[in-house]
Amino acid sequence: MAAVKLPDFPWDTIAAYKQQASEHPGGIVDLSVGTPVDPTPALIQQALASAADAHGYPQTWGTAPLREAVAAWYARRRGVPALDPDGVLPTVGSKELVAWLPALLGLGSGDVVVHPRVAYPTYDVGARLAGATPVPADSTVSLGPGTGRVRLVWINSPANPTGKVLGVEHLRKMVRWARSIGAVLASDECYAELVWDVDRAPSILDPEVCEGSHEGLLSVYSLSKQSNLAGYRASFVAGDPALVRQLLEVRKHAGMIVPWPVQEALRVALGDDGHVAEQRARYAARRTIARKALESAGFRIDHSEAGLYLWSTRDEPALDTVAALAARGVLVAPGSFYGTAGQQHVRVALTATDERIAQLPERLAGLQG
Repeated sequence: MAAVKLPDFPWDTIAAYKQQASEHPGGIVDLSVGTPVDPTPALIQQALASAADAHGYPQTWGTAPLREAVAAWYARRRGVPALDPDGVLPTVGSKELVAWLPALLGLGSGDVVVHPRVAYPTYDVGARLAGATPVPADSTVSLGPGTGRVRLVWINSPANPTGKVLGVEHLRKMVRWARSIGAVLASDECYAELVWDVDRAPSILDPEVCEGSHEGLLSVYSLSKQSNLAGYRASFVAGDPALVRQLLEVRKHAGMIVPWPVQEALRVALGDDGHVAEQRARYAARRTIARKALESAGFRIDHSEAGLYLWSTRDEPALDTVAALAARGVLVAPGSFYGTAGQQHVRVALTATDERIAQLPERLAGLQG
């Protein structure tokens, strides 16, 4: 079997800009990767510690209490009242699931994986790892007869990097279309608790969207952002029980198992809405400061109605913007990481400390012109 040709890892390509930003007299304000910087809530740390006597192998499917907690969370927080706990599977982070879903579903040569034009790069990589063909597209109209056999369609709402939220009507149309061609529709919803300029970010499993059936649908979720659990790799996929059983059977053989202490931490985190509200308030305050600083410096913010990023542009090549900001000790991600349609944008993360975010107005002052 020939080695899979993968694109260069994008973050390696901005190492020089990171070095430049780090040499600023005040230190770097790193708004690039989007890794949480705030403490993991104490009740979650305590749950992890309480489950530390993990001498036996954990359940690949996840414990029944964990799967029931996921179903209860969907009912309470996502407007999904009838999720079958049998249609829940914990995963080793959401990136693992995104990267391996095409392979777990049995896709290969001749199969097509559709993903948004501006998107998290792992959708593309996952298709390549399975030997399938990734096709970026934002509408079904652009997928003509020559596209090939579409087996998996990714949607991402709220989107990374743009922060765009898809409404109920749009999602319903995607569900109907995917079912009409026999494709699995997978929805990456990891930022759904972090909405700013809209009332909510509907789930693909919402009865208004799926018309009462989860057949052919998978919702992917992570607690990395809302609960500061990036280091725990605490995530799950939920939806069609038949699809979940298919994923489970492969994972039993492949050994992709979420450790028992992490399963317990995930269960406890899902049952507590208070820490999520506190973290959302932190990000809201940082977002207000960062947005004002960027707009004062001549940036336009597109979309960004939800999520952890400000999709920003000065209508110039993204790396020019990255260089201009690095000279002021600020590191951001070029939009070109997320597809050719992002070549004039940068992604500005809100994941820096209050002290670092507070420096943005001064550092960006005078940048315009």
